[in-house]
Amino acid sequence: MKLLLASRNRKKLGELRRILEAEGLAGVEVVGLDDVPAFPEAPETDPTFEGNALAKARDAFAATGLPSVADDSGISVDALNGMPGVLSARWSGAHGDDQANLDLVLGQLRDVPDERRGAAFVCTAAFVAPGGVETVVRGEWRGEVLREPRGVNGFGYDPIFRPEGHDVSSAELSPEEKDALSHRGRALRLLLPHLKNAANTDR
Repeated sequence: MKLLLASRNRKKLGELRRILEAEGLAGVEVVGLDDVPAFPEAPETDPTFEGNALAKARDAFAATGLPSVADDSGISVDALNGMPGVLSARWSGAHGDDQANLDLVLGQLRDVPDERRGAAFVCTAAFVAPGGVETVVRGEWRGEVLREPRGVNGFGYDPIFRPEGHDVSSAELSPEEKDALSHRGRALRLLLPHLKNAANTDR
């Protein structure tokens, strides 16, 4: 079965491929948006992670006919009343400017004491496939916002997020360690039964 991940982020593609391999899900070829003919992509305008993920997966499936997975993810900071949330990728104004987004959050939390720097990474993943199959799942990863970036792995807010129970940032974890713990890893694993059913039906 060919499975479309509605993303151009190579790190997300690698993450999904590693998780499928680790779970022993054979016979599934994961491709990204750069691997299929271009189609109009609707802007992420829903106020929820769930709504944005489902809209992206529906668009990808409608345009390609391939079983499609899409995710919407971000960081929810307690002291910022849950923001940046769905605006995480464009918190500084420019979509995908990781450094500017990270710097803005650190600046906004500059005077916030350590005990009030709680946060959670959130990921919702949607799966849309033939036969009217639509599933949306949610994974969360609690931790706190550090005072300065640490580590070079990962992307986005990873360098300033310290997961609960760890003394390192998520950017200091190996890819395999992060897969086992992260919000995206948790969400994608919740999708596995649905991916397995689709793979079996495709045979």
